[in-house]
Amino acid sequence: MYSEKQSPAKYYVGIDVGTASVRAALVDEHGTVVAHADQPIQIWEPQPDHYEQSSADIWAACCSVTKKVVHGVDAGQIQGLGFDATCSLVVVDKQFQPLAVNCEGQNYRNIIMWMDHRAASQVERINATQHRVLSYVGGVMSVEMQPPKLLWLKENLQESCWEKAAYFFDLPDFLSWKATGVTARSLCTVVCKWTYTSDGGWDDSFWKMIGLEDLVKDKYEKIGNRVLSPGEPVGKGLTPEAAKDLGLPEGIAVAASLIDAHAGGLGVIGADVKGHNLPCENQPITARVAMICGTSSCHMGVSETPIFVPGVWGPYFSAMVPGLWLNEGGQSATGKLVVGLTLSRGLDELALIYLATIQAIALGTRHILETMETSGHRINTLFLCGGLSKNPLFVQMHADITGKPVVLSKEVESVLVGAAILGACASGDFASIQEAMAKMGKIGRVVQPTQEHKRFYDKKYEVFLKLVEHQREYRAIMNGF
Repeated sequence: MYSEKQSPAKYYVGIDVGTASVRAALVDEHGTVVAHADQPIQIWEPQPDHYEQSSADIWAACCSVTKKVVHGVDAGQIQGLGFDATCSLVVVDKQFQPLAVNCEGQNYRNIIMWMDHRAASQVERINATQHRVLSYVGGVMSVEMQPPKLLWLKENLQESCWEKAAYFFDLPDFLSWKATGVTARSLCTVVCKWTYTSDGGWDDSFWKMIGLEDLVKDKYEKIGNRVLSPGEPVGKGLTPEAAKDLGLPEGIAVAASLIDAHAGGLGVIGADVKGHNLPCENQPITARVAMICGTSSCHMGVSETPIFVPGVWGPYFSAMVPGLWLNEGGQSATGKLVVGLTLSRGLDELALIYLATIQAIALGTRHILETMETSGHRINTLFLCGGLSKNPLFVQMHADITGKPVVLSKEVESVLVGAAILGACASGDFASIQEAMAKMGKIGRVVQPTQEHKRFYDKKYEVFLKLVEHQREYRAIMNGF
């Protein structure tokens, strides 16, 4: 008998920059998180609705957590690196030095965070144009996207920031530039948050219409004139300087990045479901929706052809899974919605409010799914990840109220697995993102809907829809004043 020598394991590093912390994980080729570390990052709130961060602070945190997760591992086994991050706006000058996005002139505070709402008047003016690119964001652009923030900078910090700025990065793209020295952007970021379209690229008429015609110069060099699909290798891999900073081997593959919620979707939506008796088995991935439940909730559904859903972002081509269109629904603040309640009315009352809140979130998810299905999606299974997926009540309510089975990932840190999948694809160890998703995304548990509760929740949903309609009427009245 001859014993076969087992080949050494292959590892990939996933780095996730969230709202308040940076996390890193060492993930093996089977999707198992071998090591994990996190570190808080600083947030400045100089005035209401203004939230800022520092790119230097974030990169230092990336380096710190990465060194921790690869400590003691043979460098030769680490094959690739993938980043994901919040869709915040990073501003740098010609020397790639940080530029202040604030009136105080504090250059190290060079990031306008995703949740910053300073550009409320700018987004109203952009939406009033009714430009055709808005049809790809549900008809209405969010204040949290990048064009209104860019317009705010031009109108409020013309001399100190706008005229000196050489590059505007989405945070995920800043990280891949920092790692490789290449300014290429991810299709995920520019399509989802910047109005880049897969069929025509940048639309000159849009930028000119909203007063940002100067970005058109030099073939859009300031906001990106080379765009890569998620998981595609960036440049020649990790530069010597970045390798030293991160404690990783020079030249390892660095992938085109993803927005954090999209990385979560990548980490769960493509998992192999054989043997779990799920309705999505032997059906295309388009039968699934990934729900990333963090500070807010995102609902990611993919389709083979573009589907326009009123009030739902997209369709975005290849923004999450290459070759497929993405629609993205969402619910704000779901992860923090019960913070601040007092015990003044007793624990029983608090418990009822808590239950009602979770039911309301699940009813909202049902509304999003039904709206997507009315427009053409065919969804039969939910895939959940993120902090709220650890809450059994939250998970069961989503199964019961939507009437669909809920699949939970084996690895709770699905966002980090998604980032590692990018690195795995960039390394060439997998032929495609789809193959990497199937082999690295693992199912942990399946929660089935409780059928005897269906009639009860159907009645509640009728009330929910009436409340939604009343809310629309109220907004219409208030907009009339």
